[in-house]
Amino acid sequence: MNILIVDDEAPARDRLRRLLEEDHAHVVVGEAGNGKRALELAAELAPDVVLLDIRMPGLSGIETAQHLNTFENPPAIIFATAYDEYAIEAFEASAIGYVLKPVRRERLDQALELAGRLSNSVLGDVARKSGISDRRKHLCKQSQGELKLISVGDVQYFLADQKYVSVFHANGQDLIDDSLKVLEEEFADTFVRIHRGALVAVSSIESLRKAEDGRTQVMLRGGSTEDDEKLIVSRRHLTNVKRRLKKG
Repeated sequence: MNILIVDDEAPARDRLRRLLEEDHAHVVVGEAGNGKRALELAAELAPDVVLLDIRMPGLSGIETAQHLNTFENPPAIIFATAYDEYAIEAFEASAIGYVLKPVRRERLDQALELAGRLSNSVLGDVARKSGISDRRKHLCKQSQGELKLISVGDVQYFLADQKYVSVFHANGQDLIDDSLKVLEEEFADTFVRIHRGALVAVSSIESLRKAEDGRTQVMLRGGSTEDDEKLIVSRRHLTNVKRRLKKG
């Protein structure tokens, strides 16, 4: 198998590489010291397996795995962790491959035999049980071989148009593969649905304004946008939008 090693500590990466190179059945195709670099290399190298540290600064192992799941051919995942009772219980309950640091050869071989692709629902369950946030801090956009991470904190709103979702953020606009339903469930505490096809960041809403036709329109901080007409609050959602604005 072709394997990508991801750990923010160089000695841990070196140890994994040595163990894997002892077994000529596997090839280490790359190493990454953080989640963002891991995603870039995974997109470029298409590894069969990613050996992934679960606790890293920036993108955690859980969030990195969530983004890997958006790839056309997601790799199998094996998590690596220092002794962590709750994480281990979560891994074993969900039949997820894992190794404990310092990694032992026999355990690594067992984990490689069990390595499989993990759904986002399983990752979310593991994250909650092990005390790691399962909410992404970034959205992942792939286009023409390039990978782009969009900070959720920079997002003003999402617009759905048939099977596509556009994300409007501080640095422009991108199409993403996430469905509006998934985005609403994941970011329910910071975004509010204003109509069937739009989610808006509560912090981006300056006010609500009555349009000339009597409909209620969302006014964004920083002025109007070319999509003003698409940021109309439906009657069905108006009460909830007002409630969320009062809560701040």
